[in-house]
Amino acid sequence: MEIFEAARDFVRTEGRLVERRLFATVFEGADPAGVVDALRGYQNADGGFGHGLEPDKRCPDSVALDVETAFDILLAAGVRDDDMVRRACDWLQSQATADGAVSLAAPVIEGYPRAEHMSEWTYVPGLNPTAGLVGRLYAMDFEHPWRDQAEAWCTATLAGGFPEDAHAMHESMEFLEHTQRPELAKVKEWLPKLAYYRADPADPSYGVTPLHFASTPDSVWRQLFDDEQIEGHLDRLVADQQADGGWAITWEPPGTMATLEYRGIVTVHALRTLKAYGRLPIS
Repeated sequence: MEIFEAARDFVRTEGRLVERRLFATVFEGADPAGVVDALRGYQNADGGFGHGLEPDKRCPDSVALDVETAFDILLAAGVRDDDMVRRACDWLQSQATADGAVSLAAPVIEGYPRAEHMSEWTYVPGLNPTAGLVGRLYAMDFEHPWRDQAEAWCTATLAGGFPEDAHAMHESMEFLEHTQRPELAKVKEWLPKLAYYRADPADPSYGVTPLHFASTPDSVWRQLFDDEQIEGHLDRLVADQQADGGWAITWEPPGTMATLEYRGIVTVHALRTLKAYGRLPIS
């Protein structure tokens, strides 16, 4: 119980309202409508999400990265607000290329504090985040014309080969899990070739781990990793809890508040992963 109690105290002390509402829903049985209410403050009049919902940029304008973050929060809470999601999809459609692809961010973020990695590469439409957004819409069972258009673009793009970056591959796997029958052997063979893939649980550097690809034991991607790999990363996840109860991050957000906000996000995510794999001694 010490892992959970310490993390709960961290979220209650340092977490944003949206993470506190999500924690209460996932671990304390609170009404998920509270999560939707908290998200409303981040949704703009144009239907997109902004205001640093993903804390690495403090821009109030809508960007697709914040839309994806909103979808993740809704999925974690097990709730869907049709009007909220429809408006977000309408905004995505308004920002997409003629083929339906969207970019993580846009030059508008340059007028506000942002992490160093939030640069020009995030302005290029790609599988990250288009594939991940489509996959999340399928996970929510939400239909929209943009989803169908973007799905066709993702399918055609992936037919030419997998991306070389673990983040884009993670987004692509979200897409493949919900839209097609995954080619597990092909994906497994590709993983070691990815930039930012962190296979070794002893590696302290930034990266995407097997627990990001298979955050629950019933994920279709769990089959890509043997028990020793998963258990090793779960051990590392437990060991990485900090003295204040939260989990640290391995990159530099744009400020102290953004760092605390991101620590709240990863702390709730860590607890959800540990609970899914039976490593959190709570009911």
